[in-house]
Amino acid sequence: MKLALKVTEIEQLSPLVKRFRFEDPAGMALPVFSGGAHLTVEMSERTEAGEIIRRNSYSLISDPYDGGGYEIAVRREDKGRGGSLYMHTKVAEGDEITVSVPSNLFQLDLRARKHVLIGGGIGITPFLSQLKQLDMEQRPYELHYAARSRDEAAGLKLLPQAAHVHVHISEEGSRMDLGAVLDGQPLGTHVYTCGPGGLIAAVADQAARLGWPKASVHSEAFTAPPPGEPFDVVIASTGQSIHVKADQSLLEALEAARVEVEYSCRGGACGRCHTKVTACDGRILHNDHWLSDDERAAQQDIMPCMSRFKGARLELDL
Repeated sequence: MKLALKVTEIEQLSPLVKRFRFEDPAGMALPVFSGGAHLTVEMSERTEAGEIIRRNSYSLISDPYDGGGYEIAVRREDKGRGGSLYMHTKVAEGDEITVSVPSNLFQLDLRARKHVLIGGGIGITPFLSQLKQLDMEQRPYELHYAARSRDEAAGLKLLPQAAHVHVHISEEGSRMDLGAVLDGQPLGTHVYTCGPGGLIAAVADQAARLGWPKASVHSEAFTAPPPGEPFDVVIASTGQSIHVKADQSLLEALEAARVEVEYSCRGGACGRCHTKVTACDGRILHNDHWLSDDERAAQQDIMPCMSRFKGARLELDL
């Protein structure tokens, strides 16, 4: 389901990060969501080569219980694939924009005795809505926010001033000590991490060293599909051949060709676009966080949102 919303506020949070607020043009209440949810923003742009439609997923940073509007924070990536640059340079207050209804792949486990939230850089975004949920439900938590500098710490303007909110700025010599953060937490505590891959891996490693159960360690990593060599893909049911450009994901190429594929996160984490491969004369370049090592080795499954192909023929069960 898609929503046509109006851009009602844009705020520069840091040199590279902007906050956007969307509301229903008629003032109708929007569907509420749970902390950690995201939505997908649809961006349409006409170029000399024709219309380009980009769809990027962003964590919601607004109050989950407030149906008055949705808010996201977008970091500008000048060398990215164009989505964040579009948001920063093309979108203005008063514009109408199409977004998906919220979806949540990073929910709080409300069975936990305590919640430890660890965000790095723009990875603070999913925790901003989770903080509001935790405060509303009066659940114990602590948050640790790490950034290289205050200029890069866009989340500082959005965080509450509280004893259980800790900010770690590397340039100021206050680097985060994961051992100190995780050691000694009450039995039944869950930890959640969002940020660079290195931070996610470091938290998981430290938690394992301290004997934390795997089920109590959660993470989210939204990543953009990497560019690569162009390739062609064949749809088994119709025989249609589709060309995937170097700067285009397989999912985007399928969408442009009007081939229906389900999706949610568009970052290789949710499994919604999991597609069976009926022929593979070459090598699938897996870039997702969903498939197992055995599934990747078998070359019979692909996540179109993130993965690419190199070889003579790739045929999909679509």
